[in-house]
Amino acid sequence: MGVLVRQEYIDKIEKNLGKDLIIVLTGQRRVGKSCTLKMIRDLKTKDDGNNVIYIDKEKSEFDAIKTYTDLNEYVGRHYKKGKTNYILVDEIQDIEEFERSVRSWRTEPDAEVIITGSNAKILSGELSTLIGGRFKEIRIQSLSYREFLAFHQLEDSDDTLAKYIQFGGLPGLVKIGLDEDDAREYQRDIYNTVLLKDVILRNKIRNATFLENLVRFLADNVGKLISANSISKYMKSQGQSVNSTTIIEYTRFLTEAFIIHRVGRYDIHGKRLFDSNDKVYFEDHGIRNALCGGTRLGDIEKVIENIVYQHLIRMGYSVTVGQLKAGEVDFVCERKDGHRLYVQASYIIADEQTREREFGNLQAIKDNYPKYVISMTPLISRSDENGIIHLHLRRFLMV
Repeated sequence: MGVLVRQEYIDKIEKNLGKDLIIVLTGQRRVGKSCTLKMIRDLKTKDDGNNVIYIDKEKSEFDAIKTYTDLNEYVGRHYKKGKTNYILVDEIQDIEEFERSVRSWRTEPDAEVIITGSNAKILSGELSTLIGGRFKEIRIQSLSYREFLAFHQLEDSDDTLAKYIQFGGLPGLVKIGLDEDDAREYQRDIYNTVLLKDVILRNKIRNATFLENLVRFLADNVGKLISANSISKYMKSQGQSVNSTTIIEYTRFLTEAFIIHRVGRYDIHGKRLFDSNDKVYFEDHGIRNALCGGTRLGDIEKVIENIVYQHLIRMGYSVTVGQLKAGEVDFVCERKDGHRLYVQASYIIADEQTREREFGNLQAIKDNYPKYVISMTPLISRSDENGIIHLHLRRFLMV
């Protein structure tokens, strides 16, 4: 099998070169940031007018680069005047005060800086202050359904969609295969690595047992409205007494490591965001399934909702949960250009009660923005029901 290129991300990076920006690739570990950076390295190395300086902080040969002064010294030794210098640093958050170094190199007329990080903190605080917003974040996600087809060399079919729902989109599964036991072991290994390196060690967490129980609770409650108080009450009923402040803090750490996404509620009629009761979705639904012991029959609705959410993010939307006076809309989606749409995610719409819940809530929104129901209802590809588009999940994921 040849090198599998995620062209969408390569194009986004190329589009932002030459604009005096630091390009920051963010996302959970093992979703493809390093491979994307290596592809840029290989592309730029082909041009004799370029000089590529590549540092991978997960490799032992770069262990000596611990601080920004070490980074400056290394880059300085390999820098070549008269060429376009591509400074590529993988997992840069492991270098102390790295922001001082990238700020300095960004100002060089013949330098392009591209960095990756597995923690959202690299875009906050010091980096933003020192470079005055002169960066472009490109979020790397686990594989889309289209990419899953290409990576695993599969045809688009109901059976393939079932595999995607079951195993998710970690790129490394291409080498592991889609055997249940092997895939789950790999997913749990990745999860344990992310939890240890990017949450427990980074944030000096002492109560690791509670953290793991919290993640399992969140995995089991994907797509449900939850609050710190409700989690605290549940954990207390299970014999673990942890206050709401700790839960809020731990949830933030999990979000910063891109393990989960927290999605707030939006009052559709009042046009305002609520302050409490978010929903949680996982970066990779395969990891979520592994934590819950596989794809359980009763979980299919939750997993579909997680998949639809991630695809909407991939399409460039900012997503919230829509709150009506009576009822809820799964997703209110807005882009920077002002485009908005409303989306309901469901498994199978087989009875009138389900139909009324999914379509009725959308009909209660009195504006002219597009409205969609995404489901796996058999024999449905695309239909228009009173202005609401009903799309099969397979067709939606191919958009």
